[in-house]
Amino acid sequence: MLKNGLSGESQKPLPIPALLGDQDPSPNKAEFFLTAQQSTKEFIEGKMTPTYGYNGDFLGPVIRVKRGNDVTVHVENKLQEQTTVHWHGLEVDGEFDGGPHTAINEGDIWSPNFKIDQPAATLWFHPHLLHETGEQVYKGLAGLFYIEDDVSEKLPLPNEYGVNDIPLIIQDRKFTSDGEMNYDLGMHDVMMGLQGTAILVNGAINPFLEVPKGKVRLRILNGSNARVYNFHLSTQDDFWQIASDGGLLEKPVQLNNVVLGAAERAEIIVDFSEYDQGDTLFLNEENNNLLEFRINGEENNFDIPNQLTDIERISPDSATNTRKFVFQGMGLMVNINGKQMDIDRIDEKLLKNTTEIWEVSNDSGMGMMGMDGGGMAHPFHAHGVQFQILDRNGQEPPENERGWKDTFLVYPNETVRAIATFDHEGIFMYHCHILEHEDAGMMGQFQVN
Repeated sequence: MLKNGLSGESQKPLPIPALLGDQDPSPNKAEFFLTAQQSTKEFIEGKMTPTYGYNGDFLGPVIRVKRGNDVTVHVENKLQEQTTVHWHGLEVDGEFDGGPHTAINEGDIWSPNFKIDQPAATLWFHPHLLHETGEQVYKGLAGLFYIEDDVSEKLPLPNEYGVNDIPLIIQDRKFTSDGEMNYDLGMHDVMMGLQGTAILVNGAINPFLEVPKGKVRLRILNGSNARVYNFHLSTQDDFWQIASDGGLLEKPVQLNNVVLGAAERAEIIVDFSEYDQGDTLFLNEENNNLLEFRINGEENNFDIPNQLTDIERISPDSATNTRKFVFQGMGLMVNINGKQMDIDRIDEKLLKNTTEIWEVSNDSGMGMMGMDGGGMAHPFHAHGVQFQILDRNGQEPPENERGWKDTFLVYPNETVRAIATFDHEGIFMYHCHILEHEDAGMMGQFQVN
């Protein structure tokens, strides 16, 4: 069992990523500057770890925009290698998506410009360099990308950034005795994806967060390379999930745990009003304490609305095509539909503004090494589009999967049917978001025109 924290490590306050400043004063425009750079960080007391980060030593700032904004991001590469920046969950044309076709050379600046035309959501950004994504993310290149809109701004939800609206980037890492993050892939890492022995929250091991005596919104990103998390409170109390990958759910869903595969997001609201000042509890993953909550603040009186937003359901009758994607193979032989990634090959061709059903199945057996003794779950992600899940093995998806999803787990021997309308043109990726699988070739390309 993974034990979080390292012996002798003292608790520190949870780091809160900075909000990246908008350099364009125009009301409907936004301009940001982002630099990928090398650095060092003290994860373990007295030991400096070589890292990558955006505008800092590890991870990056939060980019916050509003629906309707015309956005430009200037991305400078100060690494000693190529990189890209993929806007995970953002619906933009392929030339701005930041996939492996848009590599940024050392010393160069890439300045994509796009209009935000999708609902409020918690998205994220990370590298997507061919065969190098896993290592670059592992070293620290990742950050959150918030979209707000008129609907989200009018809802009476906790929205004071860093006070009652908290970003949580959850990642696992292996540290050597010298404090370095070890990305030497053994056979188990190739098979299952790299899974670490310590869990970081916003780049910190075993941090604490002082919270008000009331409702707090947690925007959780599973930013790990491979690990699936089952999040719950140490008290086993219920909470409310209000959003999934692509934005708000129609109604809050009351839960006492939420499972997130790599790259999935969930916004949840935890009510601390029944606790006393000075009480503590934890955000847990299985039996691991990830983040300690300390009740130390004034009570707030947010009421969670019964209705959050309206989601127009996409009718399966509107689909003009059904495509099948099958996860297969293991280790270095992982593939989709029997094919491994070839950047010079387009695997699927689609017409712009058409609706399709994608059936994603998991046939990749891993024997007793994997989940359920018969395989492992693969998180499926497609670029430039948001899906609605129709069913899992013919059964209606759970309530918290009935919103917009850009990434979804597909369990062994399971078929997930999802529907989407492809409104943006260009070349995009679809792949397993276990980054070691993606880098090994469990990825394909689709072109929309």
